[in-house]
Amino acid sequence: MKILTAEQIRAADSYTIIHEPISPIALMERAADTCTGWITEQFPKEAIFVVVCGMGNNGGDGLAIARQLLDKGYNVEIFILPFFSKASEDFSTNRKKLEKIKGAKITEINDANDIAFVPNKNVVIIDAILGSGLSKPVEGKLAEVIQKINSFHVPVIAIDMPSGLAMEDNTGFNKKNIIRASVTLTFETPKLSFLFADNAENVGEFYILDIGIDKKFLAEQKSSDNWVTQDMVAHALRQRARFSHKGTYGHALLIAGGYGKMGAAILGAKACLRAGVGLVTAHIPKCGYEIIQASVPEAMVITDEEEQDFSGVKNLSKYNAIGIGPGVGTSEKAAKGLKMLIQQASVNMVLDADALNILSENKTWLSFLKPESIITPHPGEFARLAGKPSSAFEAYTKQREFAVKYRIYVILKGAYTSIATPDGEVYFNSTGNPGMATAGSGDTLTGIILGLLAQGYPPRQSSILGVYIHGLAGDIAAQEWGENALIAEDIANCLGRAFLQIV
Repeated sequence: MKILTAEQIRAADSYTIIHEPISPIALMERAADTCTGWITEQFPKEAIFVVVCGMGNNGGDGLAIARQLLDKGYNVEIFILPFFSKASEDFSTNRKKLEKIKGAKITEINDANDIAFVPNKNVVIIDAILGSGLSKPVEGKLAEVIQKINSFHVPVIAIDMPSGLAMEDNTGFNKKNIIRASVTLTFETPKLSFLFADNAENVGEFYILDIGIDKKFLAEQKSSDNWVTQDMVAHALRQRARFSHKGTYGHALLIAGGYGKMGAAILGAKACLRAGVGLVTAHIPKCGYEIIQASVPEAMVITDEEEQDFSGVKNLSKYNAIGIGPGVGTSEKAAKGLKMLIQQASVNMVLDADALNILSENKTWLSFLKPESIITPHPGEFARLAGKPSSAFEAYTKQREFAVKYRIYVILKGAYTSIATPDGEVYFNSTGNPGMATAGSGDTLTGIILGLLAQGYPPRQSSILGVYIHGLAGDIAAQEWGENALIAEDIANCLGRAFLQIV
């Protein structure tokens, strides 16, 4: 799914209006009906809705939703903000419709203090002040209204966008002048700013609603930003042939583990196997031999010359893909071993954890990475590689630039894990949950991606599919054990169910 700009979304609306065809006011009614359907599924008839509307089309959506809620028997109060030079045509049409409803409570306010209601645990505010067209920070009376809404500490449902939030870059915006939504009901596609940690308190949970915008037109829009859906990964996942054998599915080399950190090798090897690789060899320090043989009997093992650290691999000829980093340490010997590996490896690689920490201290080595190598940093590791960003938007910009500069895939882990490609595209993942913020979670991701690379999936597919499957397995694990109790081994153990859910 493409992540679009405000201009592209307006063009999609116009295309749908002309080619469906449908009138603008009917399209607004359909969007409102979709929102109202979601709202009524979530809230009982005891709910009291306070709908706060601007005078543009977002306000028109709000008025239509208010009317539909009234028709369904809900208690609704509407506040209109007249702080605009003019009202949109569709807003005016919906206002006239609403005013015809007997008993509709409509107040046109003079300032923020006019927004008042009897305190009640059933109150829900619907924010329909500003939509996707915002291009500058909110100021003046609009800002005061937003601050007033935020002061009520009741659930807030934002329609399409939290008012005051721009669709992309919010650098320099005053956070107190942006609605703090509990839920955002957005239309057709997520907005880029929803996917940044800086805006989490404003967006809340977001839901993408289908309002019937022409899907072919949306798909044909040019965008370097993408939202990964199950349909995308289902098309990429390969079916295993009946007459295949373990050699068909590749041989992965996992370089991982160290004294006190053999768990990283175990988790990575298990995840690699669960991702479908035919063979995996774990290269580990001597101290971990018995541990991994007992813990992952399906894995083959070769030991390093060092007792407790990684120092290098002598023969790389039989491997289809290589993963390195989890738990290997950052000693001088490990650094030398990584440098040699980068120079000698001819197959696709995924680098994580200590491999990235070593690279951050030896940045000139980045230029020697094989094109289309994959790195999987968390925000701290990426900051050490690319410089500390001042905002999540700047981190996203740096991630894209870094991937293009070094012709690699950069997987920046976190909520909505993002994958930047060598050609400048970014894919945001739609699976995963906060329970996955736990020790070893990244090691399982490295193992999954390594397993896919070894099977012959291209680096782009390995990255996108690996991240999605990892998050989906985490979601399945959270359903079984809860987010608080989730551990990395649960993710590996749920990979089978994740694959079954996709096919």
